Amino acid sequence: MVAFFPTVSQTEKIFFPLGLLLLVALLVPSAAPLLGMFCFGNLMKECGVVDRLSDTAQNSLINIVTILLGLSVGSKLGADEFLVASTLGILALGIVAFAIGTAAGVLMAKVMNLMSTNKINPLIGAAGVSAVPMAARVANKVGLQADPQNFLLMHAMGPNVAGVIGSAIAAGILIQFVGN
Repeated sequence: MVAFFPTVSQTEKIFFPLGLLLLVALLVPSAAPLLGMFCFGNLMKECGVVDRLSDTAQNSLINIVTILLGLSVGSKLGADEFLVASTLGILALGIVAFAIGTAAGVLMAKVMNLMSTNKINPLIGAAGVSAVPMAARVANKVGLQADPQNFLLMHAMGPNVAGVIGSAIAAGILIQFVGN
């Protein structure tokens, strides 16, 4: 099987976050702020004009914000409030949701292979589960273990980014319903 990597122009890379944000803002306005930050970071990276700002946002700033967020949440939450049945139930439901999502992604890829002449690796279906790139890296690693010539990372990042966009839209819809 020959890999097909289409060329994407710099203009397309710049207009993708702008078009995505415009579409989401028109269809699901409550998700626009969440997806706007994702698109803003992507736009900073792709435009090539604000390299220092983009590098800072990708590295040191995100690390600082993560540490401060963890400290502020952690300082307000004691063990007697955290280690309760409802919190542990939420963690268990999260594990079950990830397992079901991974299995559904793999099964959907297998169903697509039954109906398509161009077969895809079912591991790519597992990469769309998470809003973090780790799912794509794990799919790539498992694919390389099965076949050392099987490079799935770029193919797995597509569903992974779609998972990020879908999660942001779902969160926006949830905020819209809870906020009213």
